[in-house]
Amino acid sequence: MLFRLTSLSLTNMDVLLRVLLSLSTLAGIHSITTVSQVSVRVGGSITIPCLYESQYINHVKYLCKGSTWNFCSDAIKTNQHNTGKFSISDDKQRKIFTVTINHLTKEDTDYWCAVEINGGGDEGTYFKLSVTTKTPSLDKTNQEITGSTGRPIAINCPNSNSGEMKWCRLGGSCLTKSGSIHETGFTISASVAGVFTVTMSELKTESSGWYLCVKGDLQMPVHITANNNSKDLVLPQSVPVDLNAYIIPLSLLIFIVLVTVFIWFMLKRHKQTKKAASAMTAAEEEITYSTVTHKRNTSSQSSPAESAVDVVYSSVIPMKQQHVPMVEANDENVTYSTLA
Repeated sequence: MLFRLTSLSLTNMDVLLRVLLSLSTLAGIHSITTVSQVSVRVGGSITIPCLYESQYINHVKYLCKGSTWNFCSDAIKTNQHNTGKFSISDDKQRKIFTVTINHLTKEDTDYWCAVEINGGGDEGTYFKLSVTTKTPSLDKTNQEITGSTGRPIAINCPNSNSGEMKWCRLGGSCLTKSGSIHETGFTISASVAGVFTVTMSELKTESSGWYLCVKGDLQMPVHITANNNSKDLVLPQSVPVDLNAYIIPLSLLIFIVLVTVFIWFMLKRHKQTKKAASAMTAAEEEITYSTVTHKRNTSSQSSPAESAVDVVYSSVIPMKQQHVPMVEANDENVTYSTLA
């Protein structure tokens, strides 16, 4: 447990700091738990989780920058707005606040996870960033890992550092080869040079949280999220729906349907009218011409009564009407007939 001091020299402060750190480790006192040392690249970013005790849930948390607790300066607090350089968030349910440091430089080396104590000295835990222009000795480009519950998941931890490989739960136990954490089985292997892989046998909802890839004196925080993809997921019985959001799209849909029906009706009517007109034209072109010949019966064998009767012969020829241009009538085009 650490407190800010105001009346000690820098040298005495360093000595006292080392003593307090040793005492707190021996006594098992961990008001705030975080990483110890992380290897990072210049220009990159890193997210550091800080686990705190239940009594600090409603306290202000902050990131303090500096090698000594007495002279570190506040970088970002939970009651302040995030900046381009620093951001902070507090998960009160899991009792973990996280700080993100962007645009890393050679000066971003010494920080503290801290909690304000009303009416007393603040508490903080130190962590160190080893900033390099080369590939970090223990690297993890993506600190966020997402998996599905009931399925295995593998986490790769690229490294070039010497020392023992470990997989730890933040604030919990560590594994060196295989075992279980929160009733979830883990296996550590190094089949590929420069990478050790941690395989979780079956991801569970309670497996979600912050873990640490550890190689020697370096650590890399990794956050695992377990998603429930079960098809039997029960939905809420009633879901509030904003009907106003559907009025305009629904009205537009109705208008489009009405216009479509009207156009279809007009096209169908036009087609029927055109068909009827074609039938009428065809009927008018069918004209029947009739030739009538009037003759008198002059047979010598006929009786006087029969000879007095006129006989009419008729022939009917159906013909297509031909459109003949009108010709002015004259004597040559007129046929005179006499009917007795």
